[in-house]
Amino acid sequence: MQRRCEALTNQEFTELMRQYQKLVYTVCLQFVRDPHTAEDLTQDTFLSAWSSIDRCDPNYYKQWLVRVAANKCKDHLKSAWARKVEAQSDETMPEPRGVPPGGSGLQAAEPDPQDEFLRRTDAAELEQMIRSLREPYGRAAAMYLLDGMSVSAIAQALGRPAPTVQNQLFRAKMILRKQITERRQE
Repeated sequence: MQRRCEALTNQEFTELMRQYQKLVYTVCLQFVRDPHTAEDLTQDTFLSAWSSIDRCDPNYYKQWLVRVAANKCKDHLKSAWARKVEAQSDETMPEPRGVPPGGSGLQAAEPDPQDEFLRRTDAAELEQMIRSLREPYGRAAAMYLLDGMSVSAIAQALGRPAPTVQNQLFRAKMILRKQITERRQE
């Protein structure tokens, strides 16, 4: 069954699609970072637009289509389908680290002294960053990230509700992530 939009004819709507197809696709691609999914969401955007374009002022088609595309992408990213975890293929799996299993016939490689030095330096620097976080994040982050305590144990030790501790840990991780990113750019 073909539905005809009252605001535009088929030909006019086709022209509108041609005019804004690249823009809508780019918006979708920025959100989902997958060309195939972006194509699907571009089609979904124009399908939704076709069914309700009569509600939009023709002067604002561009802005309206971008908003519809952004909402379609956000809905897609929130869906269970988009959040599913896919197993990595052998080509994308990282190289195994550590000691090979006994009986495998493989020998453990000697650790590279430079890698070992960098690992220890990075670990010490990260520990210093954690310990220098301002309160209320510092003690909770140190207990969680350095001492390995559970959220409930930290909440009890600090006399704070567990959801508060979880929030403080989330914010502490955000602060640390920002600091690490800034240091890498230096």
